[in-house]
Amino acid sequence: MEKDKLKPMLFTTMKHYSGKQFVSDLVAGIIVAIIALPLSIALALASGVGPEEGLYTAIVAGFIISFLGGSRVQIAGPTAAFATIVAGIVATKGMEGLALATIFAGVILILMGIFRLGTLIKFIPYTITTGFTAGIAVTILIGQIKDFLGLTYPAGISTVETMDKVEAIALSIGTINMSALLVGVICLAIQIVWPKISQKIPGSLVAVIIGICMVKFLNLNVNTIGDLYEIKGALPTFRLPAFSFDAISSVASDGFTIAILAAIESLLSCVVADSMIDGKHRSNMELIAQGAGNIGSALFGGIPATGAIARTAANIKNGGRTPVAGMIHSLCLVLVLLVLMPYAALIPMPTIAAILFMVAYNMCQWRTFVHLVMTAPKSDIIVLVLTFVLTIVFDLVVAIEVGMILACLLFMKRMSEESRVKGWKYYDPEDDPDGPGLRDIPKHVRVYEISGPMFFGDADMISRIRFKDFTRALVIRMRGVPAIDATAMHSFEQLYDKCKKNNIQLIFSHVNEQPMNTMEKDGFVDLVGRENFKPHIDEALKRAAEI
Repeated sequence: MEKDKLKPMLFTTMKHYSGKQFVSDLVAGIIVAIIALPLSIALALASGVGPEEGLYTAIVAGFIISFLGGSRVQIAGPTAAFATIVAGIVATKGMEGLALATIFAGVILILMGIFRLGTLIKFIPYTITTGFTAGIAVTILIGQIKDFLGLTYPAGISTVETMDKVEAIALSIGTINMSALLVGVICLAIQIVWPKISQKIPGSLVAVIIGICMVKFLNLNVNTIGDLYEIKGALPTFRLPAFSFDAISSVASDGFTIAILAAIESLLSCVVADSMIDGKHRSNMELIAQGAGNIGSALFGGIPATGAIARTAANIKNGGRTPVAGMIHSLCLVLVLLVLMPYAALIPMPTIAAILFMVAYNMCQWRTFVHLVMTAPKSDIIVLVLTFVLTIVFDLVVAIEVGMILACLLFMKRMSEESRVKGWKYYDPEDDPDGPGLRDIPKHVRVYEISGPMFFGDADMISRIRFKDFTRALVIRMRGVPAIDATAMHSFEQLYDKCKKNNIQLIFSHVNEQPMNTMEKDGFVDLVGRENFKPHIDEALKRAAEI
């Protein structure tokens, strides 16, 4: 299949590339770069690093992922999903630890692509992705309240974890800076209203310009990026972190988290993009590109990157149809870094907070969340809400681990409820043409029909099969059993022993392929006797009548 090829989509699209398409890609790339500029800076600051690190990520990772990617239109760079995770790693292990974790994640992503694991992402339930996405949105919002309100946190208080930030906000709520709040509210209002005025220029860029003008010309006492960070308007330089077994071991869990989240986010973005352009991405090639992009980002001072749904959608809407648009977006940001970066020092922190508030709102999917709570089965609602709460209270790793375990347990419970073991009664032939109908079943024959998958969650149902003192043949009809596992197989062995002890012959009807293969490997078919496995119920009843 096309999507399984380990071939960058760029090489495929170049076969029929035209000058007209280049113009479209050029326009889309420039517009996406304009959108990415304030977002990259804002997301870098939310991640606990300097503003230039966000641009380094969009430039290096964005270019590599577009060049090698498995999607025609994917735009990659820093995203909100990583903000709280990166901030935690930087706070505890520094930039060196983050670089190692990102490289580790990149290697895992490349291996996932090489071993064709791209399709495994579909096994992560929608409720979990919705829950942790909404949870990340809330953690971003909480993390920006300080700058939006211009709060001054009490000295010595730790604010690494989200709940620590909530406590710090509560303790410092009396230190609101009204000037900061004014700038923040106006910048937020601009982003809400501006899309109704123009779709070509992003509201976040307009908010940045207005915010700078307010602080500069009204002489407001508001923190700017330059007050808190040292701005470097130079190209990223190659930085190889110090590798050691102990260092890699200490960041391995963080690396796995980054890899899994990058895989989920990028492939979800690809799926959304496919629906917009009626195309098909190559999931495994995309994972390899994401891995290479993250390694490149880490080696040039950037932070983790993944496919950005909003920027990808903007690329598509503005005519981008090949990876060239994504590469142009990165090259445009190089010019911005060299020419305009010093002016980033003037951007007020409440403006950055307002931009991130909009990012959080757009990613939270609150309508989807409410719809699921109102309409989904109870087990799905439990997984959704628990994942959401754990993401906020603890972190993404705990949320995904607990969510997946709970989702699997609830799924097995649901499947076990669908499995049935019933003794035959009278069936009307019109209701079940393949049923027993008015068949003449001898008194010494007992018939049970099993339906649904038989696994460890419901294998005990087999032990409920009963027979009378005069029963001499027990027919088990398995036309409705698609699969059995080792536990169910063990239950069948116990049933056979029970039947043998009571001098009852066990006979099977319509055993499907997977159960039959399992029984063959187990030696159960030879134990019961091959002559006692029949393809149809009539033949099974005929065999039973002979006993």
